[in-house]
Amino acid sequence: MKKLALVTGGTAAAVIMLPDIDGAAASSKKSGTVKLINEFVTYPAATGEMRAYLSMPEGEKKFPGVIVIHENRGLVPHIQDVNRRMAGEGFLALAPDALSPVGGTPEDQDKEREMFGQLNRDETVKNFVAEVKYLKTHPRSTGKVGCTGFCWGGAMTIQVAVNARDLNASVLYYGSTPAPEDVPKIKAPVIAHYAGSDERINAGIPAFEEALKKAGIEYQIFIYEGTGHAFNNDTGTRYNKEAADLAWGRTVGFFREKLKD
Repeated sequence: MKKLALVTGGTAAAVIMLPDIDGAAASSKKSGTVKLINEFVTYPAATGEMRAYLSMPEGEKKFPGVIVIHENRGLVPHIQDVNRRMAGEGFLALAPDALSPVGGTPEDQDKEREMFGQLNRDETVKNFVAEVKYLKTHPRSTGKVGCTGFCWGGAMTIQVAVNARDLNASVLYYGSTPAPEDVPKIKAPVIAHYAGSDERINAGIPAFEEALKKAGIEYQIFIYEGTGHAFNNDTGTRYNKEAADLAWGRTVGFFREKLKD
Protein backbone atom coordinates (compact mmCIF):
# COMPACT_ATOMS: atom_id res chain seq x y z
CA MET A 1 0.00 0.00 0.00
CA LYS A 2 1.30 3.43 -0.89
CA LYS A 3 0.24 6.45 1.14
CA LEU A 4 0.93 10.17 0.99
CA ALA A 5 -0.27 12.67 3.53
CA LEU A 6 0.68 16.34 3.44
CA VAL A 7 -0.33 18.14 6.63
CA THR A 8 0.41 21.28 8.58
CA GLY A 9 1.35 21.36 11.70
CA GLY A 10 9.82 15.80 21.42
CA THR A 11 24.67 7.68 33.42
CA ALA A 12 24.72 4.80 35.34
CA ALA A 13 21.74 2.55 35.65
CA ALA A 14 18.77 4.46 37.03
CA VAL A 15 15.03 4.14 37.51
CA ILE A 16 12.67 7.02 36.67
CA MET A 17 8.94 7.53 36.39
CA LEU A 18 7.26 8.59 33.14
CA PRO A 19 3.64 8.94 32.07
CA ASP A 20 2.19 5.72 30.64
CA ILE A 21 0.62 6.58 27.29
CA ASP A 22 -2.22 4.55 25.81
CA GLY A 23 -3.66 5.10 22.34
CA ALA A 24 -2.75 4.28 18.78
CA ALA A 25 -2.01 7.51 16.96
CA ALA A 26 -1.92 11.24 17.59
CA SER A 27 -4.49 11.07 20.38
CA SER A 28 -3.43 9.45 23.64
CA LYS A 29 -4.24 9.52 27.33
CA LYS A 30 -2.26 9.18 30.52
CA SER A 31 -3.02 6.16 32.67
CA GLY A 32 -0.61 6.06 35.56
CA THR A 33 3.17 5.77 35.49
CA VAL A 34 5.83 3.48 34.12
CA LYS A 35 9.04 2.76 35.99
CA LEU A 36 12.01 2.67 33.66
CA ILE A 37 15.42 1.07 33.88
CA ASN A 38 18.07 3.16 32.12
CA GLU A 39 21.69 2.17 31.63
CA PHE A 40 24.63 2.47 29.27
CA VAL A 41 25.46 -0.77 27.48
CA THR A 42 27.75 -1.96 24.70
CA TYR A 43 26.92 -4.14 21.71
CA PRO A 44 29.17 -5.78 19.08
CA ALA A 45 29.33 -3.97 15.75
CA ALA A 46 31.44 -3.58 12.63
CA THR A 47 34.08 -1.37 14.26
CA GLY A 48 34.08 -3.14 17.62
CA GLU A 49 32.10 -2.41 20.76
CA MET A 50 29.51 0.34 20.38
CA ARG A 51 28.25 2.29 23.38
CA ALA A 52 24.50 2.91 23.65
CA TYR A 53 21.88 4.12 26.10
CA LEU A 54 19.24 1.50 26.89
CA SER A 55 15.83 2.30 28.40
CA MET A 56 13.04 -0.15 29.18
CA PRO A 57 10.07 -0.58 31.51
CA GLU A 58 10.79 -2.45 34.72
CA GLY A 59 9.68 -6.06 35.05
CA GLU A 60 9.96 -9.16 32.90
CA LYS A 61 7.53 -8.36 30.10
CA LYS A 62 8.93 -8.29 26.57
CA PHE A 63 8.58 -5.21 24.35
CA PRO A 64 9.25 -4.32 20.71
CA GLY A 65 12.60 -2.64 20.18
CA VAL A 66 13.12 0.88 18.85
CA ILE A 67 16.49 2.33 17.83
CA VAL A 68 16.77 6.09 18.46
CA ILE A 69 19.53 7.73 16.40
CA HIS A 70 20.85 11.10 17.50
CA GLU A 71 21.46 14.31 15.60
CA ASN A 72 24.93 15.50 14.59
CA ARG A 73 25.67 16.41 18.18
CA GLY A 74 26.14 12.86 19.43
CA LEU A 75 24.46 11.01 22.28
CA VAL A 76 23.65 14.15 24.24
CA PRO A 77 21.24 14.38 27.21
CA HIS A 78 18.38 15.45 24.91
CA ILE A 79 18.55 12.20 22.91
CA GLN A 80 18.84 10.19 26.11
CA ASP A 81 15.61 11.89 27.18
CA VAL A 82 13.94 11.03 23.86
CA ASN A 83 15.05 7.43 24.37
CA ARG A 84 13.40 7.38 27.81
CA ARG A 85 10.22 8.84 26.33
CA MET A 86 10.15 6.04 23.77
CA ALA A 87 10.57 3.44 26.50
CA GLY A 88 7.78 5.12 28.43
CA GLU A 89 5.51 4.46 25.44
CA GLY A 90 6.08 0.73 25.88
CA PHE A 91 9.23 -0.05 23.89
CA LEU A 92 12.71 -1.40 24.48
CA ALA A 93 14.58 1.71 23.38
CA LEU A 94 18.25 1.90 22.49
CA ALA A 95 20.13 5.06 21.50
CA PRO A 96 23.57 4.31 20.00
CA ASP A 97 26.55 6.63 20.26
CA ALA A 98 27.77 6.90 16.68
CA LEU A 99 30.98 8.48 17.92
CA SER A 100 31.99 5.33 19.82
CA PRO A 101 34.71 4.42 17.26
CA VAL A 102 36.42 7.80 17.79
CA GLY A 103 36.14 7.96 21.57
CA GLY A 104 32.45 8.60 22.19
CA THR A 105 30.38 11.76 22.47
CA PRO A 106 32.54 14.38 24.20
CA GLU A 107 31.47 16.69 26.98
CA ASP A 108 32.98 19.54 25.00
CA GLN A 109 30.47 19.95 22.17
CA ASP A 110 32.92 22.10 20.21
CA LYS A 111 34.79 18.88 19.38
CA GLU A 112 31.79 17.08 17.92
CA ARG A 113 31.98 18.43 14.35
CA GLU A 114 35.60 17.34 13.99
CA MET A 115 34.78 13.90 15.43
CA PHE A 116 31.87 13.36 13.05
CA GLY A 117 34.24 14.13 10.21
CA GLN A 118 36.40 11.21 11.32
CA LEU A 119 33.60 8.66 10.93
CA ASN A 120 33.49 6.28 7.99
CA ARG A 121 29.95 6.46 6.64
CA ASP A 122 29.67 2.84 5.50
CA GLU A 123 31.05 1.54 8.79
CA THR A 124 28.70 3.83 10.71
CA VAL A 125 25.69 2.39 8.87
CA LYS A 126 26.93 -1.15 9.60
CA ASN A 127 27.27 -0.25 13.28
CA PHE A 128 23.60 0.80 13.34
CA VAL A 129 22.50 -2.28 11.42
CA ALA A 130 24.21 -4.40 14.09
CA GLU A 131 21.93 -2.77 16.62
CA VAL A 132 18.91 -4.29 14.88
CA LYS A 133 20.30 -7.76 15.66
CA TYR A 134 21.16 -6.72 19.21
CA LEU A 135 17.60 -5.59 19.92
CA LYS A 136 15.96 -8.52 18.14
CA THR A 137 17.86 -10.97 20.33
CA HIS A 138 17.68 -9.02 23.61
CA PRO A 139 16.02 -11.03 26.42
CA ARG A 140 13.38 -8.31 26.90
CA SER A 141 12.59 -8.04 23.16
CA THR A 142 9.64 -9.46 21.27
CA GLY A 143 11.89 -9.72 18.20
CA LYS A 144 10.28 -6.81 16.35
CA VAL A 145 12.46 -3.72 15.84
CA GLY A 146 11.86 -0.24 14.48
CA CYS A 147 14.23 2.67 13.96
CA THR A 148 13.84 6.42 14.24
CA GLY A 149 16.28 9.31 14.05
CA PHE A 150 16.58 13.07 13.81
CA CYS A 151 18.48 15.25 11.32
CA TRP A 152 21.76 13.33 10.76
CA GLY A 153 20.07 10.46 12.56
CA GLY A 154 17.11 10.70 10.21
CA ALA A 155 19.43 10.14 7.26
CA MET A 156 21.02 7.21 9.10
CA THR A 157 17.57 5.80 9.90
CA ILE A 158 16.69 5.41 6.24
CA GLN A 159 20.12 3.89 5.63
CA VAL A 160 19.33 1.29 8.28
CA ALA A 161 16.10 0.57 6.40
CA VAL A 162 18.08 0.20 3.17
CA ASN A 163 20.64 -2.15 4.69
CA ALA A 164 18.69 -4.15 7.31
CA ARG A 165 16.16 -6.38 5.58
CA ASP A 166 14.79 -7.56 8.92
CA LEU A 167 13.92 -4.05 10.16
CA ASN A 168 10.16 -3.88 10.82
CA ALA A 169 9.43 -0.13 10.73
CA SER A 170 11.27 3.11 10.00
CA VAL A 171 10.52 6.72 11.01
CA LEU A 172 12.82 9.54 9.96
CA TYR A 173 12.71 13.16 11.06
CA TYR A 174 14.00 15.75 8.54
CA GLY A 175 16.90 13.60 7.38
CA SER A 176 18.47 13.70 3.93
CA THR A 177 16.94 11.18 1.52
CA PRO A 178 18.69 8.11 0.12
CA ALA A 179 19.79 7.59 -3.45
CA PRO A 180 16.71 6.61 -5.51
CA GLU A 181 18.42 3.40 -6.64
CA ASP A 182 18.75 2.30 -3.00
CA VAL A 183 15.05 2.75 -2.17
CA PRO A 184 13.90 -0.64 -3.60
CA LYS A 185 16.13 -2.32 -1.00
CA ILE A 186 13.85 -1.03 1.78
CA LYS A 187 11.57 -3.71 3.23
CA ALA A 188 10.16 -1.84 6.23
CA PRO A 189 7.22 0.59 6.01
CA VAL A 190 8.31 4.22 6.29
CA ILE A 191 7.11 7.44 7.88
CA ALA A 192 8.99 10.65 7.03
CA HIS A 193 8.47 13.88 8.99
CA TYR A 194 9.67 17.11 7.35
CA ALA A 195 9.66 20.77 8.33
CA GLY A 196 7.86 23.19 6.07
CA SER A 197 10.87 25.52 5.91
CA ASP A 198 13.82 23.21 5.27
CA GLU A 199 14.81 23.87 1.67
CA ARG A 200 17.97 21.77 1.48
CA ILE A 201 16.41 18.63 2.98
CA ASN A 202 13.04 19.03 1.27
CA ALA A 203 14.62 19.24 -2.17
CA GLY A 204 15.06 15.47 -2.02
CA ILE A 205 11.43 14.64 -1.20
CA PRO A 206 10.00 14.37 -4.76
CA ALA A 207 12.61 11.86 -5.95
CA PHE A 208 12.31 9.92 -2.68
CA GLU A 209 8.54 9.75 -2.97
CA GLU A 210 8.68 8.70 -6.60
CA ALA A 211 11.12 5.90 -5.76
CA LEU A 212 8.94 4.74 -2.86
CA LYS A 213 5.90 4.61 -5.12
CA LYS A 214 7.75 2.80 -7.88
CA ALA A 215 9.07 0.19 -5.44
CA GLY A 216 5.62 -0.34 -3.90
CA ILE A 217 6.81 0.50 -0.39
CA GLU A 218 4.24 1.46 2.23
CA TYR A 219 4.95 5.01 3.30
CA GLN A 220 3.58 8.23 4.72
CA ILE A 221 5.12 11.67 4.29
CA PHE A 222 4.14 14.49 6.64
CA ILE A 223 5.18 18.10 6.08
CA TYR A 224 4.66 20.45 9.02
CA GLU A 225 4.12 23.95 7.65
CA GLY A 226 5.37 26.84 9.74
CA THR A 227 8.24 24.82 11.20
CA GLY A 228 11.99 24.72 10.63
CA HIS A 229 14.59 22.00 10.72
CA ALA A 230 14.93 20.38 14.17
CA PHE A 231 11.38 21.29 15.21
CA ASN A 232 11.28 18.23 17.49
CA ASN A 233 14.27 19.26 19.63
CA ASP A 234 12.81 20.87 22.74
CA THR A 235 16.25 22.12 23.81
CA GLY A 236 16.70 24.20 20.66
CA THR A 237 15.43 27.53 19.37
CA ARG A 238 13.47 25.97 16.48
CA TYR A 239 11.35 23.72 18.70
CA ASN A 240 7.68 23.69 17.74
CA LYS A 241 5.61 21.95 20.40
CA GLU A 242 2.46 21.53 18.31
CA ALA A 243 4.31 19.90 15.42
CA ALA A 244 6.56 17.87 17.71
CA ASP A 245 3.61 16.45 19.65
CA LEU A 246 1.72 15.62 16.47
CA ALA A 247 4.73 13.93 14.90
CA TRP A 248 5.46 12.00 18.10
CA GLY A 249 1.91 10.71 18.30
CA ARG A 250 2.09 9.53 14.71
CA THR A 251 5.46 7.91 15.31
CA VAL A 252 4.36 6.03 18.39
CA GLY A 253 1.09 4.91 16.79
CA PHE A 254 2.98 3.68 13.73
CA PHE A 255 5.43 1.68 15.83
CA ARG A 256 2.62 0.18 17.89
CA GLU A 257 0.88 -0.93 14.71
CA LYS A 258 3.91 -2.25 12.83
CA LEU A 259 5.79 -3.79 15.78
CA LYS A 260 2.90 -5.61 17.44
CA ASP A 261 3.15 -9.37 17.86
